Amino acid sequence: MNHATDAPPAEIGGSYRMGFTVGEHSARHMRRILRVFLDRWGMARLADDAELALTELVANVVRHVPDRRCTVLILRRPEGLRVEVADADPRPASPVRGGDALAEGGRGLLLVEAVTDRWGTLPQAPGKTVWFECDGQRQVDRIA
Repeated sequence: MNHATDAPPAEIGGSYRMGFTVGEHSARHMRRILRVFLDRWGMARLADDAELALTELVANVVRHVPDRRCTVLILRRPEGLRVEVADADPRPASPVRGGDALAEGGRGLLLVEAVTDRWGTLPQAPGKTVWFECDGQRQVDRIA
């Protein structure tokens, strides 16, 4: 079920929470939703990086979470955007460094790290939340 969250704290400029059972094509729909909110919030310049990072986090749920259920939270913050993906799998999320350069998997979180300002993981019973933040200023600096 998709629904808007309750009124956010004053430091949060807007939010949206979605609960999903995800499949192979779910990230496409989530990217559209994310872009709508970024456009509405005047943060369209963050869309490309945020969509890539969200796609990678959703792909991890599809690949690694047995029931493929997750909750996506999009938060508008004064300095930019925060996106969280929570699931019930307690295994930690961590980037795979080194290894086979031609391997099909294992580099999604490295992409998240490359296109966001911050990211991390929080253990949360029964699983975890993986989050990232994109600051508006960093995007402007990239273009200049």
